[in-house]
Amino acid sequence: MEKLDKDYWANRYKNNETGWDIGEISTPLKEYIDCLEDKSISILVPGAGNAYEVEYLFKNGFTNVFLLDIAQEPIENFKKRVPNFPKEQLIVGDFFELKEQYDLIIEQTFFCALNPTLRVSYVSKMNELLKQNGKLIGLLFNIPLNDQKPPFGGNIEEYKKTFEPTLTFQKLEIAKNSIKPRENNELFFICTKNNTHQ
Repeated sequence: MEKLDKDYWANRYKNNETGWDIGEISTPLKEYIDCLEDKSISILVPGAGNAYEVEYLFKNGFTNVFLLDIAQEPIENFKKRVPNFPKEQLIVGDFFELKEQYDLIIEQTFFCALNPTLRVSYVSKMNELLKQNGKLIGLLFNIPLNDQKPPFGGNIEEYKKTFEPTLTFQKLEIAKNSIKPRENNELFFICTKNNTHQ
């Protein structure tokens, strides 16, 4: 398997090999965001790519949103589309080195882009990055796990084994409002921290 580092992802963007990019926010995430009332909460979108979720949040009055990607290219794309987004909230860097904490973290094609050997580390890091009552929400692929290249899939049983007991699923189900090409292939989930008394 190729090394999935920043050069790998930079080349994918440069060569327009971005099959995961649907060109807009996905419906399940849009509908979740539309139900959020507190627009001051701190939100992280890691491995955000072209970050349509961040654009949607920002244009709908959420001011405390942070975009993280390991590659510079998608962040440059984002800056062109959303020139008035605060530059200090754009982070080029490694997810595993982040230090802040957030009220909400949104997962959209980041988990499936990581080498599957990093899945337990991903869950542990998410737990660390969430504030005490924070939530990790988003979409996971409901497709067979391959060992060649992203996207790496999985299923409900595998995700439960990986995420629990560090995080608790409040919801993990087939998304009812996926775009047509991803129908039945996406799981919508909401997770909270398990260690509620720490």
